[in-house]
Amino acid sequence: MVVQQQFEKLKLQPLHVAMGEVEIKKPLTEKQQQQLNENLKILGFELLDSQKQQQIEKIKNLLIQKVQDGAIEEHFSITDFLTKSIHKDYSHISRLFSEVEGITIEQFFILQKIEKVKEWLIYNESNLSEIAWKLGYSSVAHLSAQFKKVTGLTPSAFKKIGGSRKSLDQM
Repeated sequence: MVVQQQFEKLKLQPLHVAMGEVEIKKPLTEKQQQQLNENLKILGFELLDSQKQQQIEKIKNLLIQKVQDGAIEEHFSITDFLTKSIHKDYSHISRLFSEVEGITIEQFFILQKIEKVKEWLIYNESNLSEIAWKLGYSSVAHLSAQFKKVTGLTPSAFKKIGGSRKSLDQM
């Protein structure tokens, strides 16, 4: 809504606004693009005009949504999921992602899952068995080992000290 309001503020009527994407009728003038970029930066957003950056954002959004849905099958395949969703060769998108982000797609996905675990632990929404099942871990032990590797704490130690989580824009 905030992004849509910024477009409308500049008398640009977007055809479609979704997470990470805005479709408009005609290309922005340089002045419109500059003003929009300034307005969005104030709000913590930025325009992504390069094709590479748009592709990366699409990958991130798909993976974030998958984690937020909390319904990852145990044998979930990032490769199959992204290949079907983006319709591009996985080796290409994987290489592109690593080049731009400095981490692999798999590492990004793990970080997203760990942040979701933190959220559920902080808000007492689920126990570890339920969390492991919802996020596609083969066992609580696997979840705990990955959690400790990423955070340096076990899930129970994290919960005991009242740990905090990162917001999505810091990931």
